[in-house]
Amino acid sequence: MLTTGTVHVVDDDAAMRDSLRVLLESSGFAVRAHASATAFITEAATASGCVLTDIRMPGIDGLELQRRLHEQRVRLPVIVMTGEGDIAIAVRAMREGAVDFLEKPFDDTALLEAVTRALEQGEKQREADALSAQATARLAMLTPREREVLDLLVAGLPNKAIANRLVASPRTIEVHRARVFEKLQAKALPDLVRLVLAAESGVPRQG
Repeated sequence: MLTTGTVHVVDDDAAMRDSLRVLLESSGFAVRAHASATAFITEAATASGCVLTDIRMPGIDGLELQRRLHEQRVRLPVIVMTGEGDIAIAVRAMREGAVDFLEKPFDDTALLEAVTRALEQGEKQREADALSAQATARLAMLTPREREVLDLLVAGLPNKAIANRLVASPRTIEVHRARVFEKLQAKALPDLVRLVLAAESGVPRQG
């Protein structure tokens, strides 16, 4: 998979930012460097790629940056860089959604491999989000009653059981079912299941 997108380096240490930029750019990655989490957050909503952030920074630290990205529903893979004695914080960061952590001093290969993995994950996420948006748009074409029929079909209920549940005739349910298949361009029940799951995958988790 092509590693598209930009590596957003967030670090208050100018020398570290410059060093990381040189290394990453010389390895073919697009890079944007940010002197603080606050500076990055202002453009995060339209950013693509991944985030490489120091865990300890004045003001907004790496953990708080993660939380704010989550609150803003910015789904960028995050790699945290930690100093000696920060492993517990790094583990906490991963539990809260970081995809990797690098303990300083780290070697160039470890960094490049982590960034490649994060960019690949970000690309997969963008593809999944696009499919989710398409699925959601299709589902929006259904009437409320058609959506009820769809949900019960996906739950595994046969037409007669759906008719009983919705207090309708089996013939009426057959008509609704046919319209659901037509509107969603589905040929079989598994197509409906995949469409519903794709739409649900785009709903951010709470907590």
